[in-house]
Amino acid sequence: MVVSSLLPSFSSKHENPAATLPSSSTPLLYGPRPGELDLERRWPPKRAALVVIFGLLLLALFLTILIADLNSEIHANGNVSLATSGSSTASEPLKLVSRGVSSGVSEKANQVFAGVNVVSFPWNNTLLSWQRTAYHFQPEKNWMNDPNGPMYYKGWYHFFYQYNPNGAVWGDIVWGHAVSKDLIHWLHLPLAMVADEWYDMNGVWTGSATILPDGQVIMLYTGFTNESVQVQNLAYPANLSDPLLLNWVKYSGNPVLRPPPGIDSQDFRDPTTAWYTSDGKWNIAVGSKVNKTGITLIYSTEDFKNFELLDGVLYAFPGAGMLECVDFFPVSNTSIEGLDTSINGPGVKHVIKTSLDENRNDYYALGTYDEKAGKWVPDNTTIGLGLRYDYGMFYASKSFYDLHKGRRVLWGWIQESDSEIADVKKGWASVQSIPRTVLLDTKTGTNLLQWPVEEVDSLRLTSKVFDKVEVKAGSVVPLDVGTATQVDIVAEFELDKEALERTAQSNVEFSCSSSGGAAERGALGPFGLLVVADEGLNEQTPVYFYIAKGTDGNLTTFFCVDQTRSSEATDVNKKIYGSTIPVLKDEKFSVRLLVDHSIIESFAQGGRTCITSRVYPTNAIYGAARIFLFNNATEASVTSSLRIWQMNSAFIRPFRPEQDH
Repeated sequence: MVVSSLLPSFSSKHENPAATLPSSSTPLLYGPRPGELDLERRWPPKRAALVVIFGLLLLALFLTILIADLNSEIHANGNVSLATSGSSTASEPLKLVSRGVSSGVSEKANQVFAGVNVVSFPWNNTLLSWQRTAYHFQPEKNWMNDPNGPMYYKGWYHFFYQYNPNGAVWGDIVWGHAVSKDLIHWLHLPLAMVADEWYDMNGVWTGSATILPDGQVIMLYTGFTNESVQVQNLAYPANLSDPLLLNWVKYSGNPVLRPPPGIDSQDFRDPTTAWYTSDGKWNIAVGSKVNKTGITLIYSTEDFKNFELLDGVLYAFPGAGMLECVDFFPVSNTSIEGLDTSINGPGVKHVIKTSLDENRNDYYALGTYDEKAGKWVPDNTTIGLGLRYDYGMFYASKSFYDLHKGRRVLWGWIQESDSEIADVKKGWASVQSIPRTVLLDTKTGTNLLQWPVEEVDSLRLTSKVFDKVEVKAGSVVPLDVGTATQVDIVAEFELDKEALERTAQSNVEFSCSSSGGAAERGALGPFGLLVVADEGLNEQTPVYFYIAKGTDGNLTTFFCVDQTRSSEATDVNKKIYGSTIPVLKDEKFSVRLLVDHSIIESFAQGGRTCITSRVYPTNAIYGAARIFLFNNATEASVTSSLRIWQMNSAFIRPFRPEQDH
């Protein structure tokens, strides 16, 4: 099977036979053909007139109900009325809006079509219903963004999140709350905190939890005041004996921190988890900026009510702009165990991570923390914030130390990349990533490893094993696993060693994002998997490796995800994501994929590089979703061994006090 014929130009029109409806000229099964009605059975004129009148009355009633429903939806969603009601029409142009920027936070609306004339796709309920995930966390409805204050308390994992209870777009932000015994199955609890005080009247924004040695739970969060100023506030549980922490109290002396002199009133947000210092105090970091330089301010406190701004900054990143959702934590360079946030000393590196306001990506760097000087020094001063947690849709991440299992766990907000029209119609927007463990990659010493928490394996059902499947250059191999909407894939690839040796050196530069995607052929790639694909490959999402051999004879490996053919819809993001990835001597090319309807989380080489994708197919859904191996290299054949599990759905439902407490 030749790849070029199976990676068609996206401009070709594909018709879905299953979606074809009978036309007026198509004979209906079991019904009379035109002209076959018995003339003697026709209705008398008076009776026919009554039927016509009755039909018109029913039509008028239907239109009245429809208009009333539309008006109510407009009222519920405020200024997003452009995206409400029935079905979108292919002739309706997208009307882009900006959300969040005027309040001093990063852009929350999808701006991928800014300046481009795009029409909305005619989404229907069948297509939109398929997009909802089965084992990723998301609320029952409406908008969600940043993860907040994750922690383990009295037998329960707690997860808080930015939530709009009034619609599927950003705005009216409060704190949603859910609990779990295993990070997979979740109970939705009542809202934890709402915007009911002057200091958070315009939004209860991102924050972090700190559990003190005596068991107290401290929650610091950013409030957006009635005068549009970003301030830091303190909250704590009303009842520490309640393992579900259902009720929260806001400190009467809030706000505990205001923007210091020289800091703009809308550039001061997202306090971190606190770490304990050798002088018996607690430190926190708050993100900010001065001109275009991103900075992390450090505050010291003994009681979380009174704070002292320390001299200097933890670190400054020139040109980075506003630093959102800063995270600061230690990792061990000698152990696979996670570390408590307050650990420091020999055998420890510190990670500083920030979410960049200007491009909505999460960046991190490794370094050394000098507590006495209050400074963090990067290991590599030449790359700055050169590493990313994830090269796809992953933002505003938050980690916590899981004392229960001795690990550091990371959450990330997975945005939508379709149109706001579609989000409002389906009634929800955004999911959270599968929680990931975070460790230092001790083999390279220069990057982190991220991997799905072990609990996700409990969702695995039946599996199929494919051993040493040869995929010749320029071919595609279907994998018979049945439907592939909810799957966990673990795969390894080996390149033909002779082809590696004989491949000519080249000075041609390669980049995942600027290349032609999986359709661009090279001597040693691309090769990998086609997921969420239909039988004819009119829709497909390639996840692949590409190897470039430089003029020095050295190999550079790239790991990419190509969304350009992921959907026939016109109003979805179809970018190509990816980056280089270290592949050490004697390592095979390896990848794990978690496919869950409209989200694909990809982890290459044990989690050295991760890519999260959102896809919105129109044909490769439900039972039509398939998986293929492919090799679009021109010279090298590939051998692949893989195992594919069907995945069960997680139980994510509302809390029932009589049964769940």
